[in-house]
Amino acid sequence: MLKTRMRRLVAQNDDAAARLRKIALSITNLIDEDLLDLADIFKASPASPLGEMARSEMAKRNIKL
Repeated sequence: MLKTRMRRLVAQNDDAAARLRKIALSITNLIDEDLLDLADIFKASPASPLGEMARSEMAKRNIKL
């Protein structure tokens, strides 16, 4: 039973990591206007992971709100 649970947890973690990579890639692939819109949406909650990803990508592109 423990091995089954461990396999299930590993699979869930792998799935979550894959989803996170897809989200990060999606943010990277946004055009500048859409990236600015995303950053503007999450401006009110600066500690949100999506907001941090958007701001990081904006810094790479040297664009600001």
